Amino acid sequence: MSTDYRQAREHINTLGRKFGAELPSVAGAFGQLHKTALGPGALDQKTKELMALGIAITSKCEGCIAYHLHDALKAGATHKEVVETIGVAVMMGGGPAMIYGGKALEALHQLSAEG
Repeated sequence: MSTDYRQAREHINTLGRKFGAELPSVAGAFGQLHKTALGPGALDQKTKELMALGIAITSKCEGCIAYHLHDALKAGATHKEVVETIGVAVMMGGGPAMIYGGKALEALHQLSAEG
């Protein structure tokens, strides 16, 4: 079973907008948390997105993989940096992370192709 990670990310954005329309205070608070956590600080955005990707893999969140991999690449992450992030996630998450690490590799190949 294969996922189209471009479509998955678009679907997440659509669901987020719908969620925001129904629960604007919760969605707004989460959006602010996201912005603050990934904002300027001791770590750059690329590093933070790679961390989020690793956590997404170990949490088995396919939508999170699509979202944070896209944003890591946009922040300048290289193919090798993403692959090493996947490796660390697998080390921390064991067998289930191997499965989702494979999904992250599939997403990397798809999202890298879009430039």
